[in-house]
Amino acid sequence: MENYFNYFTEIEEYFWKKRGTALLVSTLDWALIDTWKQAHIPLEVVLQGIDQAFEKYKKRPRKSQKVNSLAYCHQAVLAAAEAAEHAHVPHPASGDPIPRAELVTYLTNNAEKLEKAAEGFQAQGRPESAATFQSLAASLRELAQAGGTDAPLDLESVERRLTVLEDRMLSILQNAAPEAEIVSLRAELDRSLGAARRNLGSGQIALLEKQFLTRRLLEQADLPRLSLFYL
Repeated sequence: MENYFNYFTEIEEYFWKKRGTALLVSTLDWALIDTWKQAHIPLEVVLQGIDQAFEKYKKRPRKSQKVNSLAYCHQAVLAAAEAAEHAHVPHPASGDPIPRAELVTYLTNNAEKLEKAAEGFQAQGRPESAATFQSLAASLRELAQAGGTDAPLDLESVERRLTVLEDRMLSILQNAAPEAEIVSLRAELDRSLGAARRNLGSGQIALLEKQFLTRRLLEQADLPRLSLFYL
């Protein structure tokens, strides 16, 4: 499984190079990279799509604004991925082996963060949320213990379970967030998308919105993603 951090940094640095200057990475850009990673779009295909987007930009007769977000490249990346699919370019397999020690460390560290969050919920007078987060952390430790043995490990099964745990975690965070905060985050996404929204389908916008809200809520709570994509 390709390291998510390397995937992100390679895309970030390549985008900076094409643009000519470095930018602070926006939550929207993170969310876009999340969608590409989860769609199993290989790194080289993403970079190809960025190339194509900037080639199109160079041909524009008027360049009143610089390309300030990866959102400008999104459609080109999807087109490059579709072309690669038709050309039978292999995508990375989701079940590639992961070193056991690395997997155990990842699961254990995430369990510790959820346990810390549980303590916070308890201090806030939210015992039900605290109990749920303790249960989620216990499940992660159970997976870590299994990963530390010599028994065969089905990574697809582990990923499915992590998806369920993450959905429960995010549900609590979203339900706990004030309505005004969610509205503010959606407005932030709208501002970030800007004119790029015209080039996105409703399904793409919905997925991007989910990734955007997820990342912002986790950032505010100082909590990790649980999926193996982020290992």
